[in-house]
Amino acid sequence: MTVVDKDVVELTVNGEEVEVRADHPHLLSALREELGVTSAKDGCSPSGQCGCCTVMIDGKVQVSCQYPIQKAAGRTVTTLEGLDADERRRYADAFAACGGLQCGFCIPGIVMRAKAQVDKKGPDLTREDMSRHLGAHLCRCTGYVKILDAIEAVATGTLPGGPARDAATDGTTGPAGIGASVPKYEARALALGDRGYVDDLRVPGMLHAALRFTDHARVDVVRIDTAAAASAPGVVAVFTAADVPGDLRVGIINRDWPVMIPEGGRTSYAGDVLAVVVADSRLEARAAATLVEVDYRPLEPLTDPLAALSSDEVAVWGTDTNVLSRSSYARGSVDEALAASAHAVHETFETQRVEHAYLEPESTLAVPRDDGGLHVYSGGQGVWDDRDQIASVLAVGPERVSVELVSNGGAFGGKEDMSNQAQTALGAWLLRRPVKCTLSREESFLVHAKRHPIRMEYWAGCDAQGHLTGLRARMIGDSGAYASVGMKVLERAAGHATGPYRLQAVDVESVAVRTNNPVCGAFRGFGANQAQFAMEGVMDRLAAEVGISGWEMRKRNVIHPGDVWGPGQVMDEGCEGAERCLDALAGRYEAARAAGKAVGIGLGLKNSGLGNGFKEATRAVVRFEPGGTVEVRHGWTEMGQGVHTVALQVAVTELGVDPDRVVVKVDTSRELGEGQTTGSRGTLMGAGAVAAACRAAKAGGCAPGVDYVGEHRVDWTHHLGEVEHPIIHSAFGYAAQLVVMDRDSAAVERVVAAHDVGRAVNPMLCEGQIEGSVHMGLGYALTEEFPSDDRGFPTKSTLRSLGILRAKDVPPIEVLLVEVPQPRSPYGIKGVGEIGLVPTAGAVAAALHDADGTWRTTLPMRAGAGTAGDGAGGGAGGGDGDGE
Repeated sequence: MTVVDKDVVELTVNGEEVEVRADHPHLLSALREELGVTSAKDGCSPSGQCGCCTVMIDGKVQVSCQYPIQKAAGRTVTTLEGLDADERRRYADAFAACGGLQCGFCIPGIVMRAKAQVDKKGPDLTREDMSRHLGAHLCRCTGYVKILDAIEAVATGTLPGGPARDAATDGTTGPAGIGASVPKYEARALALGDRGYVDDLRVPGMLHAALRFTDHARVDVVRIDTAAAASAPGVVAVFTAADVPGDLRVGIINRDWPVMIPEGGRTSYAGDVLAVVVADSRLEARAAATLVEVDYRPLEPLTDPLAALSSDEVAVWGTDTNVLSRSSYARGSVDEALAASAHAVHETFETQRVEHAYLEPESTLAVPRDDGGLHVYSGGQGVWDDRDQIASVLAVGPERVSVELVSNGGAFGGKEDMSNQAQTALGAWLLRRPVKCTLSREESFLVHAKRHPIRMEYWAGCDAQGHLTGLRARMIGDSGAYASVGMKVLERAAGHATGPYRLQAVDVESVAVRTNNPVCGAFRGFGANQAQFAMEGVMDRLAAEVGISGWEMRKRNVIHPGDVWGPGQVMDEGCEGAERCLDALAGRYEAARAAGKAVGIGLGLKNSGLGNGFKEATRAVVRFEPGGTVEVRHGWTEMGQGVHTVALQVAVTELGVDPDRVVVKVDTSRELGEGQTTGSRGTLMGAGAVAAACRAAKAGGCAPGVDYVGEHRVDWTHHLGEVEHPIIHSAFGYAAQLVVMDRDSAAVERVVAAHDVGRAVNPMLCEGQIEGSVHMGLGYALTEEFPSDDRGFPTKSTLRSLGILRAKDVPPIEVLLVEVPQPRSPYGIKGVGEIGLVPTAGAVAAALHDADGTWRTTLPMRAGAGTAGDGAGGGAGGGDGDGE
């Protein structure tokens, strides 16, 4: 038969002969956009650097976004949907039982790679060999540990689990209640790619949108000419800021971020949008977006935060100062304390900008409702903010807009701000037709907020025995153009500047600066990891002056209940977790030193929740349906952290029901008031609300069809400086991490992470969160960065260029779960998502100093900048994605 002609290509997909258009740029496009195959995900096309689109072609594993559609002519393509049912079940069961997935976006591609190796080697497949073959794949969530566990289980035909693994840790609840290591909710569907993300959704009559971005970070926009774009093939409409019926600016805290820059307006960063093109297909929309012509009046961008502080020019359009925020507090006389100190240090530390690199690029689908409203499918982190901001842009009441949160493919804080939700909603609203917009990887790099680079100058002292006396810290953070939550990141950096240590004299100030660099905002750690990289560096330098070990220095200064911490908070019994984590590492620390290894230790704390005087309240609903189903409804975003699983386990614990009866739903039709899913809030606040709803149900007799509502509220925190001893945060997680390093090569041999989570709702998922955090923390310490040039544009445009560690680069990670209950917290929960990487960079820096005697002050600490060896030691290499 003819397998390729001018217009079509014929091939076999999952046993069926099909023909597809010949104009697809690669096989992945044909699979997803024409054939509706969604297990192969698009995380980076067409660069072939994430592995999410891996399929088999004529029995060989291939990255489909790198495979030309013409080359596929006559070939046999097998995707995860095409495996036989028994094989699909084996992989799904293994990844579920081992906790081998979190957000799940990367897993279908990894399963296909694993299948190729298991088919080839069977039980002889080693972890080392498999980790090498995973070089073509990225996972930003798991740290690869449990992925390799799952693949090993399939290869050997053995699954973990059984009563010992599934039993509750304290014997007080059933096998799926609080404390049990049960599989993640929807784990099997996620592993097989059956649980869709926004870009997997298809609706009749759907159009596609593409964004036209600015060519300059800071210019006046004189004219926008859309004529050529509007007349391009397939184009339905082109919209500019002139078409926005309501508010032009959005923002989580400050409404300062324009959804589009109008004629007569001014751009402020490289991710500013000038126009939205809507067309019949994604390819046509993207092609037409390049035809939008713009006349500019050049301006000099402000890209140096220190220069921006002293400049008379304002960096960001619509603002009147380059100072976004100042946060400060002081206790005692630092000058007197430092003058009286036996030892003192003065050091300046600098951390880098980092890209979140979640595997799922941002995507939004907006569908007009029959009642004249608009329904938006969002992969963001906050349905309420999305709904309210979209409504303001459209100039309608919030009841006219409903936003459905779709489980997203990773976020880590980077999806708190809207990305393309407003522009997509605008297109659907004006056209009264469904519109979807999915960003490319390069566009994602441009748009969303990054981790703040912060310059931190520290002065600190201690007495002859190593007890801290006083500390002064001055921080300047480059927050980029728009506010996002930059003021809160620098507020958290200030609040956590002293680490988990007691001091009588403290003087801290942090400043968030607006520049024309990429916007910076929320990212796991949220300022605490930057500040504590500096503080841990201070602790190690003072320990060397005193002549004691890093572990001993921390032991002598760690906070205890009743001690005054940082901004003046008197710590409660929950802070015992800091010392418990430190003690958990004592034996391993001394054993590694005795073995001649270079070692470093880091200790950290991170708040859970928002705190700082913010009134936090969340609600949940429990419903008993006539068929016996128990619905648990909440409004938190499931982004891999397992909040659905927490809700299920709480319901099982409180109601005593079979877990198979429980269905967890993200409900945005009720005003449940969760806000952003951030700050380790989902587990703590969500568990409290679901528990309260369950107790209300029991009190009400668990009648069918009734909404039993529960609420958890935290309204007892204070603003910085509000009272003498403010309760800045209601809960803290604590962690100590030990880095063991080869003294000659400076390669990290292993990491031991002791984390106090208050109560491990699901120990397996807790371990996975920590393993993933350590992986991210090692990259932060050693290899990752996202710099921008003097024009304000990112200098990196591919995933591989970011320096993310691949599977072969990640050392063994041992997790020790510590449980010191947090007072006034449901089940004693503290949360684990944020604290995970707070101690890592400090521990790595200490180990490197132990290896070669050089103190590090700047991240990343890669080879050529004072480190030896590769990566963890390694860069982000490993595998080119070619067939095997």
